[in-house]
Amino acid sequence: MILCVTEKPSVAADIAKILGANARRDGFYEGNGYCVSWTFGHLCELKAPDDYSEMWKRWSLGSLPMIPPRFGIKLKDDEGIKKQFHVIETLMATATEVINCGDAGQEGELIQRWVYQKANCRIPVKRLWISSLTDESIREGFKQLQPAENFDNLYYAGLSRAIGDWILGMNATRLYTLKYAQSRNVLSIGRVQTPTLALIVARQREIEHFVPEDYWEIKTLYRGVTFNSQKGRYKSVEEANQVIEGIKSAPLAVTDIQTKKGKEAPPRLFDLTGLQVECNKKFGYSADMTLRTIQSLYEKKVTTYPRVDTTYLSEDIYPKVPGIMKAMVPYASLTAPVLAAKIKKSKKVFDNSKVTDHHAIIPTDVDPRKVALSREEKLVYDLVAKRFIAAFYPDCEFSSTTVLAKINQFDFKATGKQILKEGWRKVYSKDHAQSEDTTADDNNGIMPEFVVGESGAHEPTLLKKVTQPPRPYNEGTLLRAMETAGKFVDDELLREAMKENGIGRPSTRAAIIETLQRRRYITKERKNLVATAAGCQLIDTIKDELLKSAKLTGLWENKLRKIERGEYSAQQFINELKDMVSEIVLTVLRDQSGTSIIVEQEAPTSSPQKVGTESSPKKRAPRVTKLEQVKCPVCGKGHMVKGKAAFGCSEWANGCHTALPFSDYPSDLSPAKLRDLIKKNYKK
Repeated sequence: MILCVTEKPSVAADIAKILGANARRDGFYEGNGYCVSWTFGHLCELKAPDDYSEMWKRWSLGSLPMIPPRFGIKLKDDEGIKKQFHVIETLMATATEVINCGDAGQEGELIQRWVYQKANCRIPVKRLWISSLTDESIREGFKQLQPAENFDNLYYAGLSRAIGDWILGMNATRLYTLKYAQSRNVLSIGRVQTPTLALIVARQREIEHFVPEDYWEIKTLYRGVTFNSQKGRYKSVEEANQVIEGIKSAPLAVTDIQTKKGKEAPPRLFDLTGLQVECNKKFGYSADMTLRTIQSLYEKKVTTYPRVDTTYLSEDIYPKVPGIMKAMVPYASLTAPVLAAKIKKSKKVFDNSKVTDHHAIIPTDVDPRKVALSREEKLVYDLVAKRFIAAFYPDCEFSSTTVLAKINQFDFKATGKQILKEGWRKVYSKDHAQSEDTTADDNNGIMPEFVVGESGAHEPTLLKKVTQPPRPYNEGTLLRAMETAGKFVDDELLREAMKENGIGRPSTRAAIIETLQRRRYITKERKNLVATAAGCQLIDTIKDELLKSAKLTGLWENKLRKIERGEYSAQQFINELKDMVSEIVLTVLRDQSGTSIIVEQEAPTSSPQKVGTESSPKKRAPRVTKLEQVKCPVCGKGHMVKGKAAFGCSEWANGCHTALPFSDYPSDLSPAKLRDLIKKNYKK
């Protein structure tokens, strides 16, 4: 008997049908020489600290750093999981071969390997590796089963990630909680979570400390076209008025005309991050919602494997493109021109060197009309479908015109852009969100014919403007920042090159954002992600840049990818993290600043007071002084109270985490002065 193990029951049902294992049993399918069972995601996990040592049950600074001599795994403490594991273990005892049918990615490999280890598997294992769950893809995959050893490096990378997160998370969380937290607070520190929070806090500080400045722009209208002063911004109204006085009576004279033709390539196919960004921008979907939706589309067989970080297709997909497009019946009017011509094999789309485990997210050859899709699934499928079709359309061709002019000694410029051939933009002609960007101040669209030397009257305008702070992160812009380790990169090719150093993996970034919200380190205000007082305090408390640097975390991610490719040692990566954690522990233990974090967060699963005596003596609640006259500037319901390190809101227990640190609001302020300072800093 051959045992197949999938990651989900729904996938097991699909594979069982293809293999002829049609008899449903308790926890598996059986028939035709096969048994097909499943996990529910992770059945196993790394052991907890107290599984290794009685001493580690207590939260004690003296026990840090906690680094087991050898890491072990255990079954999750859940009756349903234990029952399903027993099914797999029993089947494995009588099987002659195992086929790993887990999700074809790093996490899927880790899930399966841990189950096989726990079940003491001693029989040969093969790997099913597919990028979609269509019947054809499953059949092809079973014809090309690979030895499990081919994916050892993928497992080592997943294992290194899990162990690295354990070493840093377990030690740093206990360290900072015991050293800095008041009362029952648990300060959660993570290898990816903390640098992500640091990005949000840094952006928030930029906004808070931003000082707006007035500036002036000069524009003038000539023959219905807006010309802009080439000096750009004027910092004083006096200087701008001098220019206005100098040009208002003088004619505008055209000095130069330049017309260039250009081409704009279709947007790249979607990777997971790109899709999450687009769904956030167009529909307001969270990263997690997009991931769940595209995962569902994958399981319904209408799109390919979603947890990918490439925007390219492997060359073996090229001959399948016509079949995929023919199956996209609702898009027949858009696919017809592609199918009527020879489909181009562009290196911008097909590049084996840019594809490792999986290719970009594209539709499959399953007609979407034959599958029941929710409204959200239809919208996400539409994005994937149109992006796929557009990739095979010609470039958009345009003409850009720049007209230079002088008014007295002052230089002005006007630009215009005209679409000559729509090309791929025709796919989006009915999609207003994708319409051409011709609304910028310096873009006049189609312009009249100008002649060098012509001149005439014009209508100048002086515009007063104010510099704007950087925008807060929303989920889309934060995902891009995580992808590029905090650097703003607009160029697609450069962004592609930087993915190796991104924070986290495409499949985990949504969960990181959700975790930060659940732990109340960030909150969502409309579409924006805003750090709470607790989030800001935590980042301020962490002095070690290793813990909160997006750049350094990106370098760790790069090493994990190299482990996956067999270019870096998993043991070396883990040893580096061990050394780093040891150094962090020493640094924090030496800190005598007395900093403490006062805002309570998500309730801990085990209280430090219960599990440690050295570091968590019983503390009295911090003494606070109510300032009844001073209302909270955020919630408006509570009053400000004076704590040990900051003024806080009396409604903190009901969810208002406003905190005004004494560094910005001196502790000796009278109620009247505190109220005035709050009014000044929180004015609309």
